[in-house]
Amino acid sequence: MDGQRRWWENWWMALCFSFLLCFGPQVSAQIRYTVPEEMKEGSVVGNIAKDLGLDVSTLLDRRFRIVSGSKDAFFQVNQNNGELYILKSIDREELCDGNGACVVNLKTAVENPLEIHYVAVEITDINDNYPSFSEQNQHFEIAEHTPVGTSFQLHAARDQDASPYSVRLYKLSQDENFEIDIRNSDEEKIPFLVLKKPLDREHKSEHLLILKAIDGGNPPKSGALNITVTVLDINDNRPVFSQETYSVSLHENSPVGTTVIKIKATDSDEGSNSEIEYSLGKTLKRKVYDVFQLDRVTGEIKVKGQVDFEDTDVYKLDIQASDKGQPPWTVQGRVIIRIQDINDNQPEIELTSLSNIVAEDSKPGTVIALISVSDKDSGVNGKVVCSLSGNVPFELKPSFQDNMYSLVTKGRLDRELVPHYDITVTATDLGQPPLSSIKTLSIQVADVNDNQPEFSSNILELYIFENNAPGASIFSVRASDKDVNENALISYQINRGGGAQNDIMSFLNINSETGVIHSLKSFDFEAIKTFQFHVLATDSGTPSLSSNVTVNVFILDQNDNVPVILYPVSTNGSAEGVEEIPRNVNAGHLVTKVRAYDADIGYNGWLLFSLQEVSDHSLFGLDRYTGQIRTLRSFTETDEAQHKLLILVKDNGNISLSVTATVIVRVVEPKEAFAASDVSKPAKDEEENNVTFYLIITLGSVSVLFVISVIMLIVMQCSKSTDYSSKYLQDTNYDGTLCHSIQYRSGDKRYMLVGPRMSIGSTIVPGSNGNTLVIPDRRRRDSGEVSEFYLLNRND
Repeated sequence: MDGQRRWWENWWMALCFSFLLCFGPQVSAQIRYTVPEEMKEGSVVGNIAKDLGLDVSTLLDRRFRIVSGSKDAFFQVNQNNGELYILKSIDREELCDGNGACVVNLKTAVENPLEIHYVAVEITDINDNYPSFSEQNQHFEIAEHTPVGTSFQLHAARDQDASPYSVRLYKLSQDENFEIDIRNSDEEKIPFLVLKKPLDREHKSEHLLILKAIDGGNPPKSGALNITVTVLDINDNRPVFSQETYSVSLHENSPVGTTVIKIKATDSDEGSNSEIEYSLGKTLKRKVYDVFQLDRVTGEIKVKGQVDFEDTDVYKLDIQASDKGQPPWTVQGRVIIRIQDINDNQPEIELTSLSNIVAEDSKPGTVIALISVSDKDSGVNGKVVCSLSGNVPFELKPSFQDNMYSLVTKGRLDRELVPHYDITVTATDLGQPPLSSIKTLSIQVADVNDNQPEFSSNILELYIFENNAPGASIFSVRASDKDVNENALISYQINRGGGAQNDIMSFLNINSETGVIHSLKSFDFEAIKTFQFHVLATDSGTPSLSSNVTVNVFILDQNDNVPVILYPVSTNGSAEGVEEIPRNVNAGHLVTKVRAYDADIGYNGWLLFSLQEVSDHSLFGLDRYTGQIRTLRSFTETDEAQHKLLILVKDNGNISLSVTATVIVRVVEPKEAFAASDVSKPAKDEEENNVTFYLIITLGSVSVLFVISVIMLIVMQCSKSTDYSSKYLQDTNYDGTLCHSIQYRSGDKRYMLVGPRMSIGSTIVPGSNGNTLVIPDRRRRDSGEVSEFYLLNRND
């Protein structure tokens, strides 16, 4: 019969499930399984995915799981095949109380789209407990004249198993005076000891009996109670209660000491045989003794412990009234106490968070969490409404099932404005006064890459002194990104485009993580004064965003070039020359001019001349700016014929650099001066050529790199025809020293590279650019062979 009944139940559940699938697509299905208790861990209960028609291959991606159930997780689902299996061994007697169906309700969820399914698992009983008595021994004192048929209530055996494995029958050991009688009370079998033959104390004063309780298992299990009956003398009237059953109502949470009811029993006997004592039955549940107490003398039942409607709504108390006769008479009665509910329980909120992280680009309506509320009170006291506190971009949407809500987004999120939300859920019941509870859900807004890196300015300027150490950092750029984590992780790189400046940028290197820029070589102000490059900042988001900044670099000059004497220069390359002047010259006569230049600019290239040593300070004067040496007075007969002048040439840098030149002035008679002038012209030309050759060697030692460049240009010039194209530097009007000029010799030709400054003693070719310096050749002044280029040459 049980198998046939179970088959009909399964058939009916399948029919209801099919009806829900056809006519209620918006209603989640509910299925029911039945398993016996004490099954092994890992045992399969059923395949939820198969029974619900879910695609097994998508269960893992849809996060198939149990989202709520009992506090102890007895079940778990397998996301790979959809099977429901036992996670923890189940003891039905610990999980459920009584003979009713023991059902564990589970709530399962799948996402994308979100679906909630309800699964009920019924735990069936097995015969795993022995019947037991509350006490192992029970003693009775029975008068010898007790009428035949008198019954005495025995301790009832308790079996934690449910029907049919609970106590089925009682057996009494063989005795001619007693027999057992079983009575049913509230689905419970109560044993009574019945006198079937009058007692004779003189024949037998004590009876020792054994009562066995046998359950309905196969094989059956049993427990024993030792019964001792002492035969007493006559007490022939029993107490009688005023009512067979007392009924009363009591508010829950009544204070300790509150009188619930007063029971009354009477006895027709006199003396001690009519004095009555009251007591509670010995077979009641332990909770009854914890909550109520009975006054043995007055019969008042008072509150002893906590009265909780949610725990027990009805108490059934077995009471006894016993007289003090010998032997005493005892009668049984019953008191039914019904507990009335009050609003004493706050609503309970259960949050099932799908994820506490939500992307800032989530669309409105995205489900964040599932919320269920409950209240242990009943009636109006148990009805609950739910709401959100504060102005947040979220809202609660009620579910098809009562007291179920979905927390969804209702607006756009921006992590850069609000990165975190603490959402407070308030649940309030409808009792008087209403009670409420709150729960806070912390939501983190996840970042998406929606902000590009930003520099503090679109254009940055860098001023750096020349001669910087190669490999040292020269600058640092930094960009910020409002995003976080990888979306804010910025890498830097230099945009290396085409053009002339690409050669310069090839010597720049940037640390991709810190933005620190290093120069792999020293800058030379005399070679380059300014350049520009671009730095690109890119974040690590997907897709990545970037921005760039322009860096304008300005090279600052340092005083790193020593002044170079152009004239006088002796044949051995030293700065020494001899000048001859007639003795009859007047004051102010130009003796000679010391020519020098400095490759630096500004104060670093501004040269000043001074006399360090002179034989007669009254004869010669030196212009400190132009280097011109002039006579201060006319010569006299007493003046010496030769004078030595040591001239210091220094620049105006913070740490000035200097060089000295020696000029020897010979005073000759006028006729000797003219003769010497005519004779010395060829020799002087040859001397100038030698001086220029040694000057080239001196300047070449200053800048080896520049000399190599010049040699490359010479090679190119030698490989071409004499029809050179001319290029000129900008014209600069400067009355002073010659600067940025280099002379050198190659074979039978002499070359000079002219810089942006000109000496006032230079000769300018008419019709040409002012910066083209021509060195006249006195031995071939009629040939007119002059080439105009950065390099000027002539035949020796």
